Amino acid sequence: MVGGMNITLTAAFLVLGIMGAGAGLAWQKHSHEHPGEKGTLITGLVVDIACFVSHASSGPKHAKCAETCARAGNPLAIYDEAAKTLYLPVSVDHKNPNAKLMEFIEKKVKVSGRVMEKAGLKGIAIEKVEAAP
Repeated sequence: MVGGMNITLTAAFLVLGIMGAGAGLAWQKHSHEHPGEKGTLITGLVVDIACFVSHASSGPKHAKCAETCARAGNPLAIYDEAAKTLYLPVSVDHKNPNAKLMEFIEKKVKVSGRVMEKAGLKGIAIEKVEAAP
């Protein structure tokens, strides 16, 4: 009975290993090119979603709180006041989407990238961020 159990366990681990390898290959092969994405330039204020949405906090006096929220894992976004639109950064490189915006928290920026929209949410795969005048 013990020998049969070893064969069963070995087979189970082999199947799990093959499944894991397949998932790894699928992750590597999936494409980040999506129809409907368009390159664009947006100008807006980098805000933390938690405070901006829940109690309308933003601006220079709120910068330290926004940084604390972002470091705690709350998402940052770019608020385009002229269009009254909030854009969430979308990570297509499997890295922290806040990383490119951290040095600009509660500051006005110009962001170039590919805009995506789904289920009422607007996102931007950021290619370049710079301070806006």
